[in-house]
Amino acid sequence: MKYLIASDIHGSAFWCRRLLNAFEKENADRLILLGDILYHGPRNDLPDGYAPKEVIEHLNPLKDKILCVRGNCDTEVDQMVLEFPIMADYAILEQKTYLVYLTHGHVFNEQHLPPLAPGDVLLHGHTHVPVLREHETYTYINPGSVAIPKEDSWHGYMILEDGVYTWKSLEEADFMSRRLSW
Repeated sequence: MKYLIASDIHGSAFWCRRLLNAFEKENADRLILLGDILYHGPRNDLPDGYAPKEVIEHLNPLKDKILCVRGNCDTEVDQMVLEFPIMADYAILEQKTYLVYLTHGHVFNEQHLPPLAPGDVLLHGHTHVPVLREHETYTYINPGSVAIPKEDSWHGYMILEDGVYTWKSLEEADFMSRRLSW
């Protein structure tokens, strides 16, 4: 199965359209959203093309293909207009020999780990910075941000297919791929 993984759309219809174009181009089976879908949050400037109602219109038709976890900017009001579940704090994605713990990152993160078995992956957004960091017993991965990248990173997403995590830019061609060994 091919997954497109993204985080932190923050209500940007402009970047959401680009993300969904990438989803179609990649021919991914599922779209995993790691939270912060509609609201930009009080610490962020408005992203380009801020139009949460348009984001709703773009995402709802894909409701059967989306797996989403709740971000710190996602609320019950957002759930009332989105036709796919967004209020779960985490989800588990089973791979052949390990589990991927999907969460936003504001509750569970490298400083406050969820229950992970050796070899598992902690995958979250929240920081808006792409990361792959291998620890002694687990690997931490962050796809970065769709709409509000930080620390000189890119507007991007990630593909997970056959154990390969590939970071991609919504503005450029594929530029980084790394196979994690389990």
